[in-house]
Parts: sequence; structure tokens; C-alpha cells
Amino acid sequence: MMRLPVETDLSKLDACFVGVPFDLGTSNRTGTRAGPRQIRSESVMLRPYNVATRAAPFERMRVGDYGDIPINPYNLLDSIAIIEAAYDRILAADCRPVTLGGDHTIVLPILRAMHRKHGKVGLVHVDAHADVNDTMFGEKIAHGTPFRRAVEEGLLDCDRVVQIGLRGTGYSAEEYDWGRAQGFQVVQAEECWHRSLQPLMQGVKARLGDGPVYLSFDIDGLDPAYAPGTGTPEIGGLTVPQGLEIIRGLSGVNLVGGDVVEVSPPFDPFGTTALLAANLAFEILCIISESA
Repeated sequence: MMRLPVETDLSKLDACFVGVPFDLGTSNRTGTRAGPRQIRSESVMLRPYNVATRAAPFERMRVGDYGDIPINPYNLLDSIAIIEAAYDRILAADCRPVTLGGDHTIVLPILRAMHRKHGKVGLVHVDAHADVNDTMFGEKIAHGTPFRRAVEEGLLDCDRVVQIGLRGTGYSAEEYDWGRAQGFQVVQAEECWHRSLQPLMQGVKARLGDGPVYLSFDIDGLDPAYAPGTGTPEIGGLTVPQGLEIIRGLSGVNLVGGDVVEVSPPFDPFGTTALLAANLAFEILCIISESA
């Protein structure tokens, strides 16, 4: 990632990029297992300084590419256990991960590891979908269920959870009411149309406070005009500048990790989506570096 050396000795790292080549939880179009590879490929032109924010993460932290988690492509539950154990090792070394997905199922084992390290965490979740289904096709663990499971398992500080960009058709008219009932702030995409999200993020920061926060950025939170290479695209999404405003708006937050998920290279013929994901991952690293 970003031409960084592969480094598996976590004692040498303060932060790391991690690939999770996983799509066993996908419900529509598969292909996210190839996401980390394509994101890395498109990241080669990224330079080490963020000119817009003046962030210099490589001057503040030791950063490397930890490589890919060796998931079991034939067994979802075994893969979840492998991911969970890998993030336990990363966090035990006080290394903050920026994850390249992989479908959104992977956030559940990551949050389990985060909880063991930090206790309940706040969450900023950018997505077209709430991902709080109880089941998908009868399965409790899939890319549409991770935040329901995270609440049930006590992994999240629900009063410090914000979901941004939700939209599209649903299985019921009350699609987002469950999250609101748990205490989530739910910002539907329609509330974001034709406006800057800087004022929104000021309120989000106040809600998050000083506690540990995890950022989960599903690439389909952005409109498919900008990010077509994903498995479950929904029209009417966020713009790229709005996505940047969300991440940059977390400046000063205690960000303990983040991910960019659901990049599906088979539907990304020009690499546009992966290029966007690579830049978002770098922006996440810049925010993490502030508290290094």
C-alpha cells in the first residue's frame, strides 16, 4: 500500500494497512475478496503528504503494510475467527489498523477485537445501508448484519454511533428505526443533498467526545457515479467531497482504527473505485496520526 514495505513485526509499527480479502458474506455481487489487491495497485501514485490538511502521517508514525489476513475462502465462520485473532495481535502491539476490505462482514470481528482492547467504542459508519438486519437468508453473520450483532454483543457505545448516507429501498418502511431506538444518530442521504457536511461533522464530533472511535467506510456510501465498483450500489449517494468532509471532520477525535470496505474490482473496470478507496484510506491514516 502506497509503496510501503511489508512489515509483519508489529513492534516496529504504530499504524498499519491491513488487507482482508473476503467476500463470503456478500449478498448480491461478489468480488470484494480482490479489493485489497486493487486498492494497493491504485495507491501507487499517492504521495506522503496531505497538502489540503497539512497532515504528515509518515513523519509522526511508523507505518507499514501488514499484508493480507489469510482467511479461509471456504468457511465464513472460520474466517471470522481468523480475522478476530489477527486484530487481537495488531491491537495488542498498540498498532492502529487501517483496513482494506473485503465485504462489510469483516467489521464484526474487528469490533470484537477493538472491544477487548478499548472497551465499548464509538462508531462513525458511512454506508448506503444500515447493516442492522437480524438475518440475511437465515444467516446471522453476513455483510448486512454486523452492527446488529455488535449491539447485541455490547461492542458499541450506542449513544456515540453515527450512521451517514443511508438510502435506497428497504425491506420495510421502518428500515432505520431499529438503530435510532438503540441511540444511533442516523443521517439519511437526503439530509446531505446539496450541502456541505462540515456543520454536520461539528455536531458529530461533539457527540463522539473523547472516547475511542472506529470509522467504517463502505464505499457504496458514495454515489455509484463516483464508486461504481461495489456489490450493492444505490443511487442518490454522497459525493466525493462529502466523503472527504466526513473523514477530515474527525480531526481531533480519538480514532483507534478504520476501514474502507466493499470495493469489488470486477465491477470497477477503470480502477476508479479502488483509487477512491486508496485515497480514503490515506485520509483515515492522516486522522489517526494526529493522536500518535
